Amino acid sequence: MSTHVSDKELTAGAIAARISGEITGDPGRRVCGVAGLIEAGPDDLTYLASPRYVSFMEQTRAAVVIVSADWRGQSPAILIRVANPEAAFMQVAAMFMPPPIRFPPGVHATAVIAADARVGRNVTIGPYCVIESGAVIGDDVVLVAHVYIGHSATVGAACLIYPFVTVREYVRVGVRTILHGGVVLGSDGFGYDNVKGKWQKIPQQGTVEVGDDAEIGVNCAVDRARFGVTRIGNGVKIDNLDQIAHNVHIGDDSIMAGLIGIAGSTHLGRRVRVGGQSGLTGHIQVGDDAVIGAQSGVTNNVAPATVVFGAPAAPYEKAITIQSLIKRLPELKARIMELEKQVNELRAAAQGKPSA
Repeated sequence: MSTHVSDKELTAGAIAARISGEITGDPGRRVCGVAGLIEAGPDDLTYLASPRYVSFMEQTRAAVVIVSADWRGQSPAILIRVANPEAAFMQVAAMFMPPPIRFPPGVHATAVIAADARVGRNVTIGPYCVIESGAVIGDDVVLVAHVYIGHSATVGAACLIYPFVTVREYVRVGVRTILHGGVVLGSDGFGYDNVKGKWQKIPQQGTVEVGDDAEIGVNCAVDRARFGVTRIGNGVKIDNLDQIAHNVHIGDDSIMAGLIGIAGSTHLGRRVRVGGQSGLTGHIQVGDDAVIGAQSGVTNNVAPATVVFGAPAAPYEKAITIQSLIKRLPELKARIMELEKQVNELRAAAQGKPSA
């Protein structure tokens, strides 16, 4: 589906000039929007993202396709050759986007702000926001709508907080951090003790700290510590629907895909990358620059700069070998059964008995 969200129209030649590309075809051809290679219409620009999509190049209806400088295939579209097609496409997409949404400073009439809350300059507080007693809101913060800031919580300058975010009591958020819709920071950690067959709640008395320049995706939950701090470091990027348990620490500049669960007291180092649908058990250490492949189950420490994969997770080369062997299990089973049959026949022959 094409992205015609503005009335802007550019020629292929003008686009090529803006992205320093080499054009093959009519430079006067108009372009009205951008789209994926498969979905693009006759007035769209698209790009070849990966060799796996090469088969669509001869079928695309796009007016213009951005390709790598060394691509030599066939396509009915006008081609623009560049060093980095993905980066160039992002640049072109920005040309067609409408201006970003701006939230003017001010407090909506429906907002509820405690008398002793401290609110900085140029702050936007949208409809139905609640700011509790003792909370501190830094300069240039935007609370879009329906945001709850708990007692004595702190939100640093220039944060952008989307609707239905909850920042619970005593939680601290750094500067320039983005919290997407439905994020909950500081919900109680999952702590219970079985007393005479009944689950008794263990008080969760710690807090959550989120660093500067972090971004947390839709409907993520970051639990407060049982004691001490659950910490999300500076520059951390977290995708949608992730669960981060009590006393977890995530080091600076780490990045996590969606549907990840991290159990209590696990510590991730700096620049760690975690693939989607992975699960990390509690009380383990993941070293700096480690990479955890998608759908991995991590039950032991991961050394720095190590790539692990699988469930249970293992070093990448070992995990790939295990996966390839699993796929061969039916074949290997058949071979073992045949070998057992041959062994039985040889034993029977040696004993002068008929084989089974």
